[in-house]
Amino acid sequence: MGKQFDHMDDATRDFILQQKLFFVASATAASRVNVSPKGLDCLRVLGPNSVAYLDRTGSGNETAAHLLADGRLTLMFCAFDGAPKILRLYGSARSIYRDEAEYDALLNAHFDGIEPRGARQIVLQTIDLVQTSCGFAVPLMDFVAERPVLTKWAESKTDDDLVAYRALKNTTSLDGLPTGLSEK
Repeated sequence: MGKQFDHMDDATRDFILQQKLFFVASATAASRVNVSPKGLDCLRVLGPNSVAYLDRTGSGNETAAHLLADGRLTLMFCAFDGAPKILRLYGSARSIYRDEAEYDALLNAHFDGIEPRGARQIVLQTIDLVQTSCGFAVPLMDFVAERPVLTKWAESKTDDDLVAYRALKNTTSLDGLPTGLSEK
C-alpha cells in the first residue's frame, strides 16, 4: 500500500496542488506535538524537494518555535474526493519572517508578490522523504468554500493591532519556547 520516495514527482506535485487542506505537524523532543490544519491556497511546490507555505497570524505559533528548536516538519495531505490517498512530506524547515529579504524574494517569486493581510511568515521545507499510504479510512467530503473568518479578522486590524497581537500570542510556544518572531 504505502510507498516511499526521495523526492516529489509530477504526479505528487499535482496531487498536492489539488488539495484544499493540509496538516502541519511539528515537535521537539521535550514539547507537545502540534498539528495544525492549513487552507486558503497558501502552499507552493518550489521543486522536487522543496515546498513553502505562507503562514498567517493565528492564536499560536507552535510550528515556528519547534522549527527554531528542532527543525523537523511533516506535512500531510489527504484525498477527500477521488481516489483514496494520504501523502506525507518529511523534512526540515525554517520560518522566514516578514522583515527578512528572503521573505520578499519568496513572496514575489511564488505568491505573485501578494501578501494577504495578517501574513506573519513563510515556512520553507526541505523534503528528505515522500511517503504515500492508502487513505482508505479518509471520508469522502465535498469542498464548499474557504472560510472568510481569518481574512476578515486580519482586515479589521490595523498594522499596530496585528503587531501587538503577534507580540502577545505568537512569540512563545505553549511550552515557553521562543518562536523567533520579533517585529518592530
